[in-house]
Amino acid sequence: MFEQPILQPIRNLLEDPEVTEIMINGPHQVYVERGGRMAEVEIELGDRRQVQALVETLLEPTGRSISTASPYQDFRLSDGSRVNVIIPPVALDGPIVTIRKFTRTIETVDDLVQLNTLSQRMAQLLIAAVRGRLNIIFSGATGTGKTTALGVLSGNISDRERIITIEDTAELLLKQKHVIRLECRPPNSEGRGTVTMAELVRNALRMRPTRIIVGEIRGDEALDMLQAILTGHEGCLAVVHGSSPADVMCRLEVMSLQRGLAIPLWAIHRQIASAIDLIVQHDFARDGTRKITRITEIVGVENDQIMLHDIFTYHSHGLDANGRAAGEWLCDGVRGDLVAKVERSGVEIPLGTLKVDRPGE
Repeated sequence: MFEQPILQPIRNLLEDPEVTEIMINGPHQVYVERGGRMAEVEIELGDRRQVQALVETLLEPTGRSISTASPYQDFRLSDGSRVNVIIPPVALDGPIVTIRKFTRTIETVDDLVQLNTLSQRMAQLLIAAVRGRLNIIFSGATGTGKTTALGVLSGNISDRERIITIEDTAELLLKQKHVIRLECRPPNSEGRGTVTMAELVRNALRMRPTRIIVGEIRGDEALDMLQAILTGHEGCLAVVHGSSPADVMCRLEVMSLQRGLAIPLWAIHRQIASAIDLIVQHDFARDGTRKITRITEIVGVENDQIMLHDIFTYHSHGLDANGRAAGEWLCDGVRGDLVAKVERSGVEIPLGTLKVDRPGE
């Protein structure tokens, strides 16, 4: 696909392993992200018509179309990269293309540790949590590495399990043998044929899954996911956009209520607290690099409020002399029954992983 003439101006960017995102704002303005930092590059794409032609070339293999009546699309390229395109009249200055590249440079949890995304002890906890069938939410803003971490940690699921992945736009490429991949379907040109995330979650329950992985919970499928866990489908992993673990709890609450069922709020709180074990919070550090800034456990419900406790927290010390993020992860131990849950699955958390740290030690 990258051989096509219309793509030649951006081919080097598409093939550059250090470029993680390409943002085409117009024929004379292209930005990329390298090493967590955004910078403009000197690339000329002719005029708006050429950018529109580029959009149509990228879309062609998907069988989808874009028009003033349907002015935006999300899809993936053959290499797994994720693309969003949007055109006038909603894009006022012409067609816009955003490509989030699929990268194979991060394949294991050790790779994330080497990138200083998390500490070795945090990695040990998360590996044990996945193997021990805890239910984990990966939270953060767009581009903070949630899906990457989810995909990498999914590599610790046994080959003996039947894994069903459900995504809006498929990105996850798990290496296990027994993986079923499901993808939502947008409406056709007549507004028909939509297949939603909630429908796929409900259908997955009839497919004998031992693990369900949801690429991103955005709506009332949150309730289906919670009920799936509470009916015995443990070890679920999912992504939720949230600025903090507390924000994730609020979002799950609101999304569950979107179903319109007469479920009291206290019951929603109890379902969330019973279903979710850990929240892995992702953020950008001051230098633009990605960090897992918190691993938070759900302790329970008190006075109808979900109680959270940060097991690991990243403490920023600003920037070092080289302009890189400086900081440390500190552990505050575990307060809930997380360790017991993991051990019931026959998995042990390595000794010293949850040792309480003191600042400055």
